[in-house]
Amino acid sequence: MISTALWLLALQGAIGGFDTLYYHEWRARLPARGAIAAPELKLHAARDFLYALLFGTLPWVAWHGLWAAVLVFILVAEIVLTMADFVTEVAVRRSLGDVYAGERVTHATMGIVYGAMSAALVPALSTWWQQPTALRLAPVAIPATLRWVLVVMAAGVLVSGARDLYAATRWPSGGWPWTTGRAM
Repeated sequence: MISTALWLLALQGAIGGFDTLYYHEWRARLPARGAIAAPELKLHAARDFLYALLFGTLPWVAWHGLWAAVLVFILVAEIVLTMADFVTEVAVRRSLGDVYAGERVTHATMGIVYGAMSAALVPALSTWWQQPTALRLAPVAIPATLRWVLVVMAAGVLVSGARDLYAATRWPSGGWPWTTGRAM
């Protein structure tokens, strides 16, 4: 089942990439919104760093023993951060008239895919929990292309998280290349 979870994780990454590039960057131009968008950007950064761990490790590493509990904590933390993001978006996007309708559908789709991915991980988590505590190199039997797509997604989401965190701190050029004058 872990291979199914990885395919679903890749789908999640593709949908999330679209959401970030189209809605967060292009339409809302969140990095250029300064202090107004900072709470949402900080949540995005935290979530991105968790996703970087998932994309970067799950194709390669078995989380045995207590590490399985750490992985469950990461999965649950992402859910908590997502719910906080849903609430925060309402205030941040007020000046734009709210979250875009298509973005809401995208977020709902991502929630469904994340739930399916998490459910597909349960058998592996159950097996890993029973093993002696260790992070063990154990590449999953998946196509090499999928493995490397997930590695690229890990790098991409790490960069995206760093960009959101930088913009949230309002450091120089944090909103580049956007200004808030052309939000669509």
